[in-house]
Amino acid sequence: MKEILITEMNPIRIGQTENVDAATGCTVFICENGMRAGLDVRGGGPASRDSQLLNPLMAADSVHAIVLAGGSAYGLGAANGVMKYLEEKGYGLDVGVTKVPLVVQSDLFDLTVGDTFVRPDADMGYAAAKNAFEEPNYRDGNYGAGCGATVGKMAGMDYCMKTGIGSYCISIGELKVGAVVALNALGDIYDWKNGAQIAGLLTEDKNGLRSTVDFMKSHIAPVENKFVGNTTISIVMTNAFFEKASLCKIAGMAHDGYARSINPVHSSVDGDSIYAVSVGDVKADQDVVGMLAAEVVSEAIIRAVDSAESKYGFPARRDL
Repeated sequence: MKEILITEMNPIRIGQTENVDAATGCTVFICENGMRAGLDVRGGGPASRDSQLLNPLMAADSVHAIVLAGGSAYGLGAANGVMKYLEEKGYGLDVGVTKVPLVVQSDLFDLTVGDTFVRPDADMGYAAAKNAFEEPNYRDGNYGAGCGATVGKMAGMDYCMKTGIGSYCISIGELKVGAVVALNALGDIYDWKNGAQIAGLLTEDKNGLRSTVDFMKSHIAPVENKFVGNTTISIVMTNAFFEKASLCKIAGMAHDGYARSINPVHSSVDGDSIYAVSVGDVKADQDVVGMLAAEVVSEAIIRAVDSAESKYGFPARRDL
């Protein structure tokens, strides 16, 4: 097994754009001829678009693009720009009078980080799609959907940390499995290999870390509004051949990567979602790929922490 770049997961094209001042952005994954895809949502507060397309009972056997973005439900309009760009390029489901690109999207909540009233929109989605085709620009860190990402928010935004978007990809012989994670959790972040906390709830003096779980145990009264900026969204990619039903199962197994690395996770105010896509014909066991998916998700979470830069008044791990 060796690490490779996420951009080696051909033929997926990745483009990003962000508004740094407003602390929001989007990351677009395009496969113009279609990619088989599944989805598993475990959080209680998702913001998503056309998720039912990925139900194995639905007719569509593939999608043309997946969008990860900020802006909560307001940011779901970014997919319109991706659709516009792909239609102009002539890609999509042929319906006779035009071609309809099938675009699904999930968003995280970053409205409390920068400018509340600036969100990803059709122009931002169009720009990210154009970057994917003309100037692929994926980077880990404070970019794309990770521009306004933070973690450790149970005590409010005053005690959270800056994270971002992260990726990790491996190959075993012909098989490739990779993940991109926009890390924006309510809970704390742990290194899954040794159990050490690496990000999350800051101490009261903001010079170290404390446990969100311990904090919650000492504050058991109901909290009126925990929607202070949550949801971790991801895409798992493989060149192994799977149909939608298997990809939904692989996405579900990939959530083990969340559970190893984020605590607490899948809360009522996280919209934690994972897409799984297949873009090749390599023969591989579903459970092997699901196991590897969980591992690359956990590693991508670490990258999302380590690549982030302190911004908007929130410290990153490198500066803590």
